[in-house]
Amino acid sequence: MEVFASYQGEGLYAGEPQVFLRLRGCPLRCAWCDTPGSWSLDSRATARIAVAAVLDAPAALRREPANATPFQAACWIALAEGGAQRTISVTGGEPLMWPEFVRGLGEMVGARRVHLETAGAHPHSLARVLDRVQHVSLDLKLPADLGPVQELADGEFEASPHDAASWTLARRACLELVAQHDACAKLVVAGGRARGDYEELLWDLARLAPKLPLFLQPATAIGAVAAPSLELIDALAEDALELGLRTRVMPQMHRFLGVP
Repeated sequence: MEVFASYQGEGLYAGEPQVFLRLRGCPLRCAWCDTPGSWSLDSRATARIAVAAVLDAPAALRREPANATPFQAACWIALAEGGAQRTISVTGGEPLMWPEFVRGLGEMVGARRVHLETAGAHPHSLARVLDRVQHVSLDLKLPADLGPVQELADGEFEASPHDAASWTLARRACLELVAQHDACAKLVVAGGRARGDYEELLWDLARLAPKLPLFLQPATAIGAVAAPSLELIDALAEDALELGLRTRVMPQMHRFLGVP
C-alpha cells in the first residue's frame, strides 16, 4: 500500500526512526482502526512510495504497481530512507496475510532489523515468519472491539478468529510463539469497557509470556470509539503490575508529533 520513512509511534521501540512498509489486506474490523483503506484488495491498486530528498533531488511521491516482490519492496525502502539505513516496520492491514512475502523481505534485507506489527490472529502464519523478523509487536485484542470478520478469499489465507473462543486459542498460540522472542504486547484500551473485560487477556500474558513488556495504549477517539477514562487505565495498570508484568502506558506518539 505504501512505503515511507517516519518514527515508530507505539510499543517497545517508540521514537525510533524507521521505514514503514504497509501491506494491503486485513480481514479484521477493529473499531478504532485508523487505516481502513488497507482492508481490501484491489488488482488495480498502486503503492504510494515516499521518496526521500537526496542531494539536489527534492522529496517526491511515486506510484508503483501494488503487487510487488520482496526485492522491489527492498528497493523502495532504500528510496524512502535517502541516507543511513533504518530498521523496517512491516505493518498493514495485517502483514500475516502474506507470510511468504514477509519471509522473502526478511531474507532480502539481510542483517537489518525487521519489525512485524500484527493483530495476533494468525498463529500458523506467525510461526512461518518468526525466524525472519527480529521484533514482533503483538496486539491483545478484545473481541468486543471487533466487527464481523471479512475473510479476503476462501482458502487462500489463514482463517481468522470469528468468536471469543477462537480468539482465545489464537491469542494463546501467538503468545507461546513469541514468549522467547524479541517482542512486546500491546493492548488498546477504548472507552466504554469495564476493568473485568481485560482480565483474561492479562492472565494469558502473565501465564504464557510473562517476560514480554506490556503497553497499555489508550485508544484515540475516532468515529464511535471514545478514549478511555484515566480511572480505567489506572485500574488496568494496577492489575498488570499485580500479575508481575512489565507495564507501560503509552498513547500513539506519532499522533502527538503529527507524522504518519
